[in-house]
Amino acid sequence: MATILVLHGPNLNLLGSREPEHYGCQTLQQINAKLTATASQLGHVLTAVQSNHEGLLIDRIQESRDDFLIINPAGLTHTSIAMRDALLATSKPFVEVHLSNIHRREPFRHHSYFSDIAIGTITGLGAEGYLLALQYAHSYLTTQSHETIRS
Repeated sequence: MATILVLHGPNLNLLGSREPEHYGCQTLQQINAKLTATASQLGHVLTAVQSNHEGLLIDRIQESRDDFLIINPAGLTHTSIAMRDALLATSKPFVEVHLSNIHRREPFRHHSYFSDIAIGTITGLGAEGYLLALQYAHSYLTTQSHETIRS
C-alpha cells in the first residue's frame, strides 16, 4: 500500500461555481471523494490538501512522506519558483494536472514552472485528468515496487 498526496492550489476551493466553462461543474469535494474511493480500490491511501497560500503548499511538500504526488498548482503554475524548488528538494515523483488546457488560454498561462520536472502533465481533460493521474500513480508505484524486488 502506497500513500498518495494530491495538492490543489489557489482558488480550486471554488470549483463547481468558478468559471465552469473552464473548470467544469464538479466541486473539489466531489473530485476528492472520487479520488479517495478510487485510490482505496487500488489499495492506496490518498490525502488531498487545498490551499490558497503558497507557503502552506510548500510546507506540505517538504513534510511529505508520501510515495507519489499529484499536483494542480493552479495560478502558482506560472509564478512559483519556490514551490518548484520544494519539489526538486524532496525528489518526490509527481504528475502535474490542470483542469483546463492552459495552452489554449491566455498567453501568460502557457508557461509552467513544473512541467519540465514532472513525470508528466495532464491538461484540459477536466476532473478526469485527476483520475488519469491517479491511475498512472498506481502503475508507477506498482512498477517501482517490482523493480525494487528484482534489483
